[in-house]
Amino acid sequence: MPNIRAGRVGEQIKKELSRLLQTELKDPRIGFVTLTAVEMTNDLSIATVYLTVMGDEEEKARTLQVLNNAAGFLRSEIGRRINLRKVPELHFRIDPSIERGMRIDQLLKEIQEKDV
Repeated sequence: MPNIRAGRVGEQIKKELSRLLQTELKDPRIGFVTLTAVEMTNDLSIATVYLTVMGDEEEKARTLQVLNNAAGFLRSEIGRRINLRKVPELHFRIDPSIERGMRIDQLLKEIQEKDV
C-alpha cells in the first residue's frame, strides 16, 4: 500500500511551490515553468519536484539551475506555509514524460501517414 500521507504532503507542496513561483520568485532567468508532480520519500525528508519548461535545452538547464539555487529559500517559505515537523529537502528534475509523449504522438502520425 503506498504511503497516503506522503502523497498528500507532496500535493500540498506542489500547490505551495506553484504559488511561490508565480508570486515570490521574481528571477528573469526562470522560463515558463509548470510543476507536473512531487514525489516524496516515505519518511518525508526529500521531495523530488518534476517540472516542464517551455524553451530549448539551454533555457531548461538555466531554469533548473536557478531553482536548485533557490531551493533553500523555497524550502523555508514552504516551512512557513505548511505545518510540518521537518520540511523536506527540495530536488528539482525536468519531467521527460511530456517530450516522450510528443515523440510517441509524432511516430503514430508518421505510421498513419504511411498507411494512407
